[in-house]
Amino acid sequence: MSVLHHTRVHRSDENLARDGQLAWHIAQVAADPVEVDDETRDMIINRIIDNAAVAAASLSRRPVSAARQQALDHAVSISGAGATIFGCALERRSSPEWAAWANGVAVRELDYHDTFLAADYSHPGDNIPPILAVAQHVGADGAALVRGLATGYEIQIDLVKAICLHKHKIDHVAHLGPSAA
Repeated sequence: MSVLHHTRVHRSDENLARDGQLAWHIAQVAADPVEVDDETRDMIINRIIDNAAVAAASLSRRPVSAARQQALDHAVSISGAGATIFGCALERRSSPEWAAWANGVAVRELDYHDTFLAADYSHPGDNIPPILAVAQHVGADGAALVRGLATGYEIQIDLVKAICLHKHKIDHVAHLGPSAA
């Protein structure tokens, strides 16, 4: 069940209780141990396939090639396994933030991936490249990946339903930061 909250900007010197902060509510959603049901799991798997297909269709385009090369120029950190990059062999890995960048460019280049329309419009599939990159880097299993993606989708869709950024002349992609985090 969705709950709408009144949001406004608070001054830095205001003593705002944690449970009054949007970030706190987002963290509560992310930390909720609710199980992902079969229908949601299947939808997430379908979205991963859709994302990969859209990325594959854009691999030869100049922005995608440039982003891929940038990612390949950034080695995997010593604290993880790194992440794969669309258009590269599986053993060619990059740091997760650069893999997320390159894969995100590949997915967004043609702008053909999923769309959600509400108070604002969005592409919740934009959550897949960064969440997948982190999951690969830390060695998360498929269930953890699906849970992370379901959470990213839930947060982004909740934000898009409740906060229209367009009327403030802010691009809808600003909802992506909190949802992917």
